[in-house]
Amino acid sequence: MATCHDIGRDDLLECAELGTSELVTNALLHGAPPLTVRVRGTREHPRVEVRDGSLDLPQLPTTTDADEDDLLLTFGRGLSIVARCSTAWGVDLEEDGKIVWFNPAAQSNDEMVEGVVTGVLVRHDAGTPAEDEIRIDVRGVPLRTFVEFQHHYRELRREVRLLALAHEAEYPLASDLSHLFGSLERDLREGIGTDQIEQALQSGEASTDLHVAMPRQTAATIGRFIELLDLADAFCREERLLSLARTPEQQRFQSWFLNEFVRQERGEPPLAWQDAPVSGRQSSVS
Repeated sequence: MATCHDIGRDDLLECAELGTSELVTNALLHGAPPLTVRVRGTREHPRVEVRDGSLDLPQLPTTTDADEDDLLLTFGRGLSIVARCSTAWGVDLEEDGKIVWFNPAAQSNDEMVEGVVTGVLVRHDAGTPAEDEIRIDVRGVPLRTFVEFQHHYRELRREVRLLALAHEAEYPLASDLSHLFGSLERDLREGIGTDQIEQALQSGEASTDLHVAMPRQTAATIGRFIELLDLADAFCREERLLSLARTPEQQRFQSWFLNEFVRQERGEPPLAWQDAPVSGRQSSVS
């Protein structure tokens, strides 16, 4: 793989090529489109990711699997090969697909590394509205920028989770960030009006207004993501991740969007995106 050469890790080339070939083959045989292959992580610990659109969890071999013929019959030899040519590997589940990933080893091993499953497909029941529920109006949300926000957040969430999972001792901040993301995940999922965004996208609109009802505490908590994303940006730069920190425009949009929940929970009127300051930060989160 050219990326291994570009980052000065030719020692990983053989296992990277072998593992990638097997994961792509499995995705073509058992997954669903779209299929993408990329490299993330750091120069010290690059990670190959093969994504497909299927939510079906592959059968993971473990270090206790003794009969490789069973693996051949059920899921091919691909995952057992990946388990032998990696230092860590697993499956990360998302709302619209899965990513099978591995950290290439310098050489193939006789013993298999046990794979792990991460990510949660959260489904919440409607339930009874909270007594302190308030209405949040987020006006003039630019849909393309919002979709970029979703993509960036999902990428960042997965990056810190997998780095913490495979190399916690070397990246303690990744572990801290992963725990913070997990603790705030439900509030963000339930608070951003994703269904309304999807409807507007399907209608071909360029922007839309969101009208969300949520518990007051949830609205206040969402503001913590501003600080969390700033911490994650610093982590990306300091650790020289093979993924980019946010651009100034992304920072501006995310600060405005998340701060709308905090501002309105405090009783302040909505501030539309087109009226948001071009420079400087929004009001700070206490």
